[in-house]
Amino acid sequence: MPDTILERCEAAGLRMTGQRRTVARVLEAASDHPDVEELHRRAADEDARISLATVYRTVKLFEDAGIVEKVDFGDGRARYEDAEREHHDHLIDLATGKVIEFVDEEIEALQRKVAERLGYELKGHRMELYGRPLRRAPSKKTDPGG
Repeated sequence: MPDTILERCEAAGLRMTGQRRTVARVLEAASDHPDVEELHRRAADEDARISLATVYRTVKLFEDAGIVEKVDFGDGRARYEDAEREHHDHLIDLATGKVIEFVDEEIEALQRKVAERLGYELKGHRMELYGRPLRRAPSKKTDPGG
């Protein structure tokens, strides 16, 4: 299987214009989960002529081809990531919106076990955890003087 988003687009037979190539490069370089507006900002840094509508259409084309995946972290914004990235789950900080990617083998094993117990072979899953940072109680200082 081709390694990059651009190579997968070409292998899928998608017609790759210059602007579509720009969007593919921007998606490939993303280490976060950008929404279309953020993708547009990044793509416009490379090609000022690229429109927001072009980015929307291109992302939809890539999504329909299974090259990128839409993720929703409950903030009303569709975000995107490479569909071929290594499996990972997400923890979303409700206070800041920060998305933390993680893999936990105990969780993975438990999911397979649950699927098997219910009579299924697990073929995939997506998990998003939502939370707020723990508030640590201030430590009590003892007053040696009484």
